[in-house]
Amino acid sequence: MKVWLEKANKAVNQDGGELNQETAKQFWLEYRKLLSEAEIECPPPDEKERNGKRGRLKRSKSRNLLERLIKYDEDTLRFMENAEVPFTNNQGERDIRMTKVQQKISGAFRSLDGAKMFCRIRGYLSTCKKQGVTSGYAMELLFKGKLPDFIS
Repeated sequence: MKVWLEKANKAVNQDGGELNQETAKQFWLEYRKLLSEAEIECPPPDEKERNGKRGRLKRSKSRNLLERLIKYDEDTLRFMENAEVPFTNNQGERDIRMTKVQQKISGAFRSLDGAKMFCRIRGYLSTCKKQGVTSGYAMELLFKGKLPDFIS
């Protein structure tokens, strides 16, 4: 699946961020074929193992991933048909990482206002970085009472 997803991402990038309908349809067919093969290779747990237990039977990590790929197929492949959807969510994870590190180190923010200030500063610095402005220069402008050129 990893190899196939990387292949799909490469095709999307070569087509300028969005696949045409015919190519997207072909990728969807390949995706469903891979999932069908995975269903055979990684079947759901056998109901005979229930032994009077209630609830859902324990599944392997690979089975859980397969079920999510099946259930959320449109979300998984949205990057193929919508140029605004990134292939990965790495940027989103990077954006919240510092907040989680701050919480882990200090245990929590002392006040809601402190948390809001922290998030506001991190949001400003993250936006500047995405626009090609270094953190140092962004802070220098801020202390001078100015804003970067992209904010107008």
